[in-house]
Amino acid sequence: MIKNYLKIAWRNLNKHRFFSLVNICGLAIGVAAFWIIALYVTDEWSYDRYNEKSDRIFRVAQHGKWGNGGFNLAITSIPYAPALKADYPEVEDAIRIDLEGGGKITYGEKQIEANDISFTDNAIFNIFTYHFLSGDPETALSKPHSIVLTKTLAEKIFGDASDAMDKTISFDKNDHNVVTGVIDDVPANSTFKFSALRSLNVDYNGRWGSAGVFTFVLLKNHDDYKKIEAHSDDFFNKHLKGDFAGVKYKMELQPLTSIHLHSNLDYEMGNNGNIAYVYVFSIVGLLILAIAVINYVNLTTARSSVRIKEIGIRKVIGSGRSQLLYMFFSESVLLAVFATIAGMVLIQAAIPYFNLLSGKSLDIWYFGIAKSLLIFAFFALIIGLISGIYPALFLSGFNTIPAMKGQLGNQSSTVIFRKGLVIFQFVITIVMIVGSSVIYQQLHYVLNKDLGFNKSQMLTFHIHSHDARAKTEEIKSQLLQNPLIESVAVAGNPIGNNDIGSNDFNIGPDGNNAPDTKMVESLIIDEDFIPAMQIKMAEGRNFIKGVSDTANHSIIVNETLIKELGWTNPIGRRVRTGVDHGVIQYSTIVGVVKDFNTYSLQHKISPMVLNLPAVSNDKDNLYVRLRKNNIPAALSYLQQVYARFDPENKVDYHFLDQNFAAQYQSEQKQGNLLLIFTVLAISIACLGLFGLVTFTAEQRVKEIGIRKVLGAGIHHIVNMLAKELVLLVLIAAVVATPLAWMAASKWLQSFEYRTSIHWWVFAAAGLAAMLLAFITISVRSVKAALANPVKSLRSE
Repeated sequence: MIKNYLKIAWRNLNKHRFFSLVNICGLAIGVAAFWIIALYVTDEWSYDRYNEKSDRIFRVAQHGKWGNGGFNLAITSIPYAPALKADYPEVEDAIRIDLEGGGKITYGEKQIEANDISFTDNAIFNIFTYHFLSGDPETALSKPHSIVLTKTLAEKIFGDASDAMDKTISFDKNDHNVVTGVIDDVPANSTFKFSALRSLNVDYNGRWGSAGVFTFVLLKNHDDYKKIEAHSDDFFNKHLKGDFAGVKYKMELQPLTSIHLHSNLDYEMGNNGNIAYVYVFSIVGLLILAIAVINYVNLTTARSSVRIKEIGIRKVIGSGRSQLLYMFFSESVLLAVFATIAGMVLIQAAIPYFNLLSGKSLDIWYFGIAKSLLIFAFFALIIGLISGIYPALFLSGFNTIPAMKGQLGNQSSTVIFRKGLVIFQFVITIVMIVGSSVIYQQLHYVLNKDLGFNKSQMLTFHIHSHDARAKTEEIKSQLLQNPLIESVAVAGNPIGNNDIGSNDFNIGPDGNNAPDTKMVESLIIDEDFIPAMQIKMAEGRNFIKGVSDTANHSIIVNETLIKELGWTNPIGRRVRTGVDHGVIQYSTIVGVVKDFNTYSLQHKISPMVLNLPAVSNDKDNLYVRLRKNNIPAALSYLQQVYARFDPENKVDYHFLDQNFAAQYQSEQKQGNLLLIFTVLAISIACLGLFGLVTFTAEQRVKEIGIRKVLGAGIHHIVNMLAKELVLLVLIAAVVATPLAWMAASKWLQSFEYRTSIHWWVFAAAGLAAMLLAFITISVRSVKAALANPVKSLRSE
């Protein structure tokens, strides 16, 4: 019986090849888009789940609020992990991770720069799951000056990873490390990525009030985190109250598997994903597939008049409604199978380009070949049944006698339903067009907004050598001898990387936080930084070369800090800025700078304090502005000069505009992907329109012939066939506008500084959809209008 149904289905699909091809193409594109999006979403959800104990691993985060200040940190202090393990029996193990373990690795004559190396405790291998190629995970980092390499880094250093064990490599001149293990590379879907892990020093300690490491705990049971969070006040009173008096403090234990998509704290390990994008692309995938299914439903129900007599005859010779249902479902499932096979071909061809745009390494067989084939087969069955259910019920429901006469009866409800589906298709496409437009407008806005300084031709690089840091004035002097170098300055951090440190400001007389205490960004700069960056002074003065400003602990603050404190005359004001060995440190405000951004525009400008370097070791980043006329020559000169002071390290520079642009890589990738899926949605919707207008032209071929004989021109025929469908697109534009506005506004809220949503974006999206629809319809309508009326009128 099934074989017979499939034969009939194949004959019908083969008989009406054009419409079958339209449906297969539309569904194939929909299947391909849905599968690729499903791979993307699955990969995003999979982060850190490869760890065997992932359900019991948590990261400790800190939240604090007082008066006008507060913090939300992904990092803790060094003593935090040992204290948690000692205080809570629910904690099976706890570790600290310090990301500052990288640098230049020396092995014999070979030198390799590796900055993604971290210090950590030996217990990391009990908490996280890493596959050891050599070495013992129980003891790999138990001794000082031990290092565990990933396979890739081991091969870079030694050629063969199996030769790495027990070899000694060096960081700087005197920091020797023995290789005690080699592991497989960290999976791409890991929040914590590294090329090597180094053991912590025996005397590794620090103040409770100084946060700088990541703390992870392994709990004995998943739900134990609730008990620990519930007693966080006890932990605070025991360990942190002395450093955070007056702070409303909260400890949060974040499940490891939720960090990538749900965490957006200060000092994250890297650029996390965003659960909102996962939801958006999941919906987009379903909607694109829905558009393709709608095409099938529309074309099949629209062509009901072609098959009405066939249905009548089948009923006369004994076919029941159930048998007709099986026949129509066989057609839709068979068509879905062909579409799925074609979709698999499209996926295989498109996925390399998708990986390039998304930065992922997905594969069509992500779930394994056998499992993927089963999923595809099940997917084809489900899509076939879903797309075929309405046409099957509709076509099998005709009465026998009217069907034999070719009478469809009252089809007004079906026509309205079909028009509603067309409107729904174009509502989706118009919303996606607006979404893509707003994303690109916002990216253009953030990349071109005045940040409060001039980032053009300004590069930064890290000074590795401590000797070179002590000679920064000489480096600056020699660089400025070349007219290709416009200005040079020194700072403690490269801005634009979201890693500037923070300190308390305006603490109380007792050294504890007061109602007006602020958590401020703290950036170390020299006297040349403000003029070199072309930052404007709001009042007061810049630092002056010499010892006076350093000796007097002079500081410069930004406008945001002054506004939040409500001060009107800040110049000359002495403020308490910290405690050193029990002695309160005072600083004097000598200037106020205009606000400038140090992070991406997703972050509000924070209160900031600019300090002079206390010691030469603070001068670890050089800022150099090049003139535009010959940048390659300027870079060459920079390398030559720096090599005189640090012959062992090359200048690994980064331009500031690239630093800031990198902060929006995620948005750029999502924008590119949404644009591609928007094009696919439009293509499928237009393909459906093309099929509908083709069928309409075939049904009205005699009417078209008569109109031409009576003098109708091509534009009359095109207008007759196109006006109704274009009107539906216009209605879709009206419906889509408020939906698109709400979606775009919601997305823009993730940026502290954002572009405006202009009315013309919606008008342009609607006009674009109408224009594309009209062009699609016109292509087929013109062909119908050009046909010889004699042939159409004598066809019967």
